[in-house]
Amino acid sequence: MMSTVIEVAGLRKTYQRVRKPAVVALDGLDLTVRSGGVFGFLGPNGAGKTTTIRCLLGLAPRFEGRAQLFGVDVRAGLHTVLGRVGAIVEAPSLFPGFSGRRNLEILAKVSGMSAAAIDASLARVGLGDRADDRVSAYSLGMKQRLAIAAALLKEPELLILDEPANGLDPAGIREIRLLLRALADDGRTVFISSHILSEIQQVADEVAILRRGRCVAQGSVHEVLAGSGTGGVLVKVDDAEGAMADLVEAGFTVRVEEPYLHVEIDPGRGSEITRTLAEHDRYPSELRPAEAGLEDAFLALTGDDPLEVA
Repeated sequence: MMSTVIEVAGLRKTYQRVRKPAVVALDGLDLTVRSGGVFGFLGPNGAGKTTTIRCLLGLAPRFEGRAQLFGVDVRAGLHTVLGRVGAIVEAPSLFPGFSGRRNLEILAKVSGMSAAAIDASLARVGLGDRADDRVSAYSLGMKQRLAIAAALLKEPELLILDEPANGLDPAGIREIRLLLRALADDGRTVFISSHILSEIQQVADEVAILRRGRCVAQGSVHEVLAGSGTGGVLVKVDDAEGAMADLVEAGFTVRVEEPYLHVEIDPGRGSEITRTLAEHDRYPSELRPAEAGLEDAFLALTGDDPLEVA
C-alpha cells in the first residue's frame, strides 16, 4: 500500500497588504501526494503553487488548515522530517565564482555531508566531468542540474522543485525531464511545480491543477484528461472556411487546427458533423477523434486564467 508523503486539507493562506485589500493566495486547498513517481503541480500565475510549497517547507508558517509531510504536521514537527526532503524553491542560489564542487562542499559542510556524497550527487545529475569548472561557465541547464544535485546531497525521499525547467531551452528542458524521471524511477517522490504543460504530460504519473487557491482536478494524467471534457473531433474537408461557417451556424463550437477543423463534440457523435456537412454538399475526407492534451485540459479547468510565464 502506498504511503502519503504530502497531505494538505483546507489550506488557506492570506497575505496582508498596507492600504490595500488582503490577497487570498490559498483558499481551502486539498491535496494528497502518494509516495513514488513524479507529481505535477500545475496552475496559472497566482494560483498558489509556490505559496503551497512555502507553507510545506516552513517558509510561510502562518496559515489555516492542515499541511503534513510524511504524516507530520509541518507547524509542529517539520524539523523531524526535513532531513527526508530536498527542495529548490524559486531561483536556486549559487556562487558563480566557485566551482560546482565547491558550491556543494559549502552546503555539505553545513549539513555534515561527506565528500563521497558530493561526488555521488554530481554524478547523479551528469556533472561529474564539469564539477571543477566555475559555475559562471555553466549553461542555465547545468546550473539547474547543480541545484538539483544540492537538493540530492542528503539522499531525500521527497524532492520538491519549483519550476525546475523555467527559462531553459528545449535541450535543457529535455535533460531535466530525463533526470527527474530517472530520480523517480529510483524510488523517490518528485514533486514538480511547473507551467510547461507538454513536459509535465510526458514525465508525470499524477497531476493536480490549481485555480485561485483551490485544487480543481487531481489524478493520473489520463484521469484528468478524461474528466476535463476535452477532446472533440478533427475534421478535414475541402473549403474549410465554408465548412466551419456551416458547422457554427448549426450550433457547433469549432476552431481551426491546420489542416483540420477541431469540433468540440463527443467523438461518438461524429455522425452529426457528417450529416450537417452533407446537408451543404460537403463531405469530409477525414474525421477522427482529437487527442486531448494536458494544455487543453488545463484551459478547460482554469477558464480564462492565463498560463504562468515566470
